[in-house]
Amino acid sequence: MGRFLLRRLFSSIFVILGVVTLVFVAIRAVPGDPIASILGEQALDVDKEAMRQCLGLDKPLWTQYFELWGTVFNGTLGELCDERGVTVMDKLVHTIGPTMELAGASLLIAILIAFPLGILAAVRPYSFWDNSSAVVALLGISIPNFWLGPMLLILFSLSLQALPNPGSGVFGLSALILPAFTLGSGMSGKLMRMVRSSMLEVLNQDFVRTARAKGLPRHVVIVKHAFRNALVPVVTVLGLQFGALLSGAIIVEKVFARPGVGTLLLDGIEARNYVIVQGCVLFISMAYVVVNFLTDLLYGVVDPRIRYD
Repeated sequence: MGRFLLRRLFSSIFVILGVVTLVFVAIRAVPGDPIASILGEQALDVDKEAMRQCLGLDKPLWTQYFELWGTVFNGTLGELCDERGVTVMDKLVHTIGPTMELAGASLLIAILIAFPLGILAAVRPYSFWDNSSAVVALLGISIPNFWLGPMLLILFSLSLQALPNPGSGVFGLSALILPAFTLGSGMSGKLMRMVRSSMLEVLNQDFVRTARAKGLPRHVVIVKHAFRNALVPVVTVLGLQFGALLSGAIIVEKVFARPGVGTLLLDGIEARNYVIVQGCVLFISMAYVVVNFLTDLLYGVVDPRIRYD
């Protein structure tokens, strides 16, 4: 276990090193003058120079690169030029709550849809239920969030008026349903097909036949013996998709006018705010690393036969 944690720690460090370098190069490779984008072409030269110094763009690239690492190590991810004394981490702390709330609700909706339909499709392969779940999964995977979100808004908020309009200022559970379903529907399709294929493989193994031969109730065989052993590949998909939920929230938060990391990132891109964009991308990338690390640890909980060393 100790060697496994050490290996994973070293590999995570290399991933973060690559992410920080890639983000630094990609942002500065964008053509055009960011100062003109932030202040406008008509701004005074003295203001442009002050902004350039604040962002550190007047320094050599290697100095900017090491200063970026300095903000990563001290945990601030940089100080904002338009709000003195406020760091990117301060902004993230205020916005991560709504984003995690949306990601958690989307994950719950995906599990509630995918697990029952995936198990039902595996228990009754090539039946009406199997074909129906395949259609639902295909729709969930095929329909993009930026189309599904506005369609749900038109139907449930504008036409039926059953759920609050994003511009009404209403928050809480009723305002969370549509964005969570929009974000969770795509994940449920992928998860459903994975549950089905994993369950089909396990249901044909000898220990499941033995459990049936012992006269155990069917639901006990399916849930306790088959489903638990089919969970390892499902947990892998869950871990990868939970990271994708954080990046997918960028579009959904904008469509539903929700505060969050996605809205903060898009506002930073629109204003071409180097510091905000760098900080948000690094935060989302590191969230991927942490979630995948926790997923690896979860394998041993789901299947005690797995040994890390």
